Amino acid sequence: MARTASNMIPLGTTAPGFTLYDTVSGDDLTLFELRGDAATVVLFICNHCPFVVHVNEELVRVANDYKDKKVAFVAISSNDIKNYPDDAPHLMRKRAKEMNYSFPYLYDESQEVALAYDAACTPDIYVFDKNLKLAYRGQLDDSRPGNGLPVTGKDLRHALDCLVEGTKNTEPQKPSIGCNIKWK
Repeated sequence: MARTASNMIPLGTTAPGFTLYDTVSGDDLTLFELRGDAATVVLFICNHCPFVVHVNEELVRVANDYKDKKVAFVAISSNDIKNYPDDAPHLMRKRAKEMNYSFPYLYDESQEVALAYDAACTPDIYVFDKNLKLAYRGQLDDSRPGNGLPVTGKDLRHALDCLVEGTKNTEPQKPSIGCNIKWK
């Protein structure tokens, strides 16, 4: 399994806007209507990547734990479905229902959103503050498939706690590691 690191774009970068198809509701949704009052987490994930499968339950837990703290989560799949049919929108919808996603699972058919975010891998995690300025990018935690470390979400949780509490995040931000985005 390939190991691709996320691109660590500069903190303070403004979140690129988008309008994408939500595979669960069937609606086109925008970043601006999905954003949270305290923070917005944009996740680049997919159905088939073993790195995403490894952390999926914790992503759902974190999203549920922070929902009442005015943190919004948005998941996006940008993979080429011609060569990776497991990531097709109807199967994204099925996965979202199976995993009880409390957040939209958007399909980036053109891959323009992944390019705008400089997303490189799945999972790739971006946390924006209330003004949609990048406050965190990187890993969920140190766990990877096969390394024996528990999936805790500690890095993402710490970044979110800092935003919710209005404190500075002084912890090092480590890149996420995962499968590369499947470009057309």
